[in-house]
Amino acid sequence: MFASRVARQAFRQTPRMMRPIPKEEQAAHTVSQRLRMRIKTIPAELWPLGVVVGFAVSAAIYSITRHLVVDKTIRLKRQNRAADSHALHAAHEEKH
Repeated sequence: MFASRVARQAFRQTPRMMRPIPKEEQAAHTVSQRLRMRIKTIPAELWPLGVVVGFAVSAAIYSITRHLVVDKTIRLKRQNRAADSHALHAAHEEKH
């Protein structure tokens, strides 16, 4: 009786083989058709959240871009490189 149970388990089909074959991810022909298929799988409850997050990200990008363009007091590049190189050289001399 024990040997028959071992034999039954040895020749049993694997669980992966018993599952149905999954649909191909690229079943549609064009990119727009694939996107439409993906959009249909998004739950309706997440659409307002996506709109709010998208608006917040676009507002943040607009705000930082406008701030960098309009504000002339922002230092976007290093200034006084001679003083920086002198400080670096002095720090290097102190180590040796």
